[in-house]
Amino acid sequence: MQEETDASSRRADQLLTVRAAEGDEEAFEALVHRHAPMALRLATRLLGNRTEAEDAVQESFVSAWRKLPEFRGDALFGTWVHRIVTNRCLNVLRARQPQPVVDLESVPEPEAPDHQTSPARVAEAHAAVEELAQAMEGLSPEQRVCWVLRELQGVPYESIAETVGISPEAARGRVFRARRYLTEAMAAWR
Repeated sequence: MQEETDASSRRADQLLTVRAAEGDEEAFEALVHRHAPMALRLATRLLGNRTEAEDAVQESFVSAWRKLPEFRGDALFGTWVHRIVTNRCLNVLRARQPQPVVDLESVPEPEAPDHQTSPARVAEAHAAVEELAQAMEGLSPEQRVCWVLRELQGVPYESIAETVGISPEAARGRVFRARRYLTEAMAAWR
């Protein structure tokens, strides 16, 4: 049943892509509605900032609209957009300036969570997430993209390689190095 749904979805994407490439704005809008949630999840995970992710996704779809007449259909529209979003996020990551060190006294105290979890567990979980986010800043943009695609998105190595424009072996190597770095950086949390 799932295979039938996937095949139907691919056919719909192919039809919409052909119509959009011919200038049908409604067809392109339908493609955006179908693929924007996935693109936003990916960009948010890669960039770690919702606002930057939204900008990257918007710019990616504008770029896709402009380049649509050149789209040869070698890949599915979703895969093509995935690659555009990934490349846009890589550019953002490479262009980032190092973050200044913030004096802890200048940071306002966060409000207490509004749920039944113990404050100690919430604080510990928040600290672990912050530590991971900080550790991820130590990865190269290329390693970060490969790690996020593999570990958070569950993308196979072959697709990562296609998306990033490298060999599957290079994708495996980047994920391995990222895992090793993050394991060392997060050793205190084990």
